[in-house]
Amino acid sequence: MEWETVIGLEIHAQLTTNSKIFSGSATTFGAEPNTQASLVDLAMPGVLPVLNAEVINCAAKFGLASNSTVAKHSVFARKNYFYPDLPKGYQISQMELPIVHDGYLDIEFEAAGKSDGKLATKRVGITRAHLEEDAGKSLHEDFQGMTGIDLNRAGTPLLEIVSEPEMSSAKEAVAYMKKIHSLVRYLGISDGNMQEGSFRCDANVSVRPVGQKELGTRAEVKNLNSFRFIEKAINHEVERQIDLIEAGGAVVQETRLYDPDKDETRSMRSKEEANDYRYFPDPDLLPVVIDDAFIEAIRAELPELPDAKRARFESEFKLGADDARQLTASREVADYFEAALAAGGEPKQAANWVNVELAGALNKADLSLGESPVTAEMLGGMLKRLADGGLTSKMAKEVFAAMWDGEGSADEVIEKRGLKPTDSSEVEGIIDGIIAANPGQVEQFRSGKEKVFGFFVGQAMKATKGQADPKQVNDLLRAKLKG
Repeated sequence: MEWETVIGLEIHAQLTTNSKIFSGSATTFGAEPNTQASLVDLAMPGVLPVLNAEVINCAAKFGLASNSTVAKHSVFARKNYFYPDLPKGYQISQMELPIVHDGYLDIEFEAAGKSDGKLATKRVGITRAHLEEDAGKSLHEDFQGMTGIDLNRAGTPLLEIVSEPEMSSAKEAVAYMKKIHSLVRYLGISDGNMQEGSFRCDANVSVRPVGQKELGTRAEVKNLNSFRFIEKAINHEVERQIDLIEAGGAVVQETRLYDPDKDETRSMRSKEEANDYRYFPDPDLLPVVIDDAFIEAIRAELPELPDAKRARFESEFKLGADDARQLTASREVADYFEAALAAGGEPKQAANWVNVELAGALNKADLSLGESPVTAEMLGGMLKRLADGGLTSKMAKEVFAAMWDGEGSADEVIEKRGLKPTDSSEVEGIIDGIIAANPGQVEQFRSGKEKVFGFFVGQAMKATKGQADPKQVNDLLRAKLKG
């Protein structure tokens, strides 16, 4: 029997507000346990939540950027369950009336069996995005069989983004999550730091026979916080469900955890339904009511978004789709690229250096772009010298390495090291000598053996110790060899 997979994601993005969603406590990551928990976060008797207005701005920005409807009337509800890191015994969330609903994003991904090198595209619906408070954190290490509770995270604002169950492979799910990750970072509403848990997702996975309209029983794989683990967890869960059904068993609705060390999912608890949480409107919080003027003011604040920036890079800078896609996947990289251009770089050359040389150096040193020793202005200065003939491509690599090691700007490195391309008259004399010394190869080239041309280029670059401009060498050689 042939099977098809159905996947829906619930993505939790922590919002980058200075204080929590219902209290004035700070949201800084890494503080000493329980030093950022107020009486509201601790659920002490008599305290009341006060909504942080900035979370409404953040949610509205996401709604507009994701082609969604921003609700003019939304309501906070109590989601009742007991867990040690949830002091109130309920979580304040949104249920029937979320602040964002009915949107979509278009994704690109590598489709199975597609061999033309082009990415497949798909539109994935966004059911809703609602605001809620995060829970605290249970700590199991260093407590000798006991559990410690850190409530610093309790009350941190979350935007939970729920997709339609419209993805049919792990690659689609990863592409969709990357799109959301890029979007919230472009908007500046979340730092998207997956290592710190500020961007994570739950994957609802089910399988059904090909052609069947009814959805299969789903399992929810909880708290996935890396793109690699999401793909591996979904693939394992799909295989587990198919094996189970084909062996005569049945998938049960449950919550599962992914163990990356064993590359498997394991049962955590039976999956609750909405009625298990006994949702009801929170009596301590008024409905959120916004108007058209508020929504339009938020729209006016939106930055250039990834898809629009990518289209502009292709049209304005004449970049290929792959270069533009890579440069605009991150707002930081896109800004770096444009700053390098402003400092004197040429678009295609700048794209190559940012996407290949710089990215490779950062990866090797395990640094983020913000930690790069070579600033955009420094790279642009080097690219300017490449464009005006002050550097050859070989010299540029030497200059880049020197800048990376802290030797200063491109001009400072060039002056300090005495780097200078070989003079054109000198190059011409070298080429004349090579042609005179190799009459046999000249005859071969003139008889149509184009491959011999590489021999002459190699000889010329060797003679100039790589300091000649390759384009100049090629142009002069062709002119002289053709006689």
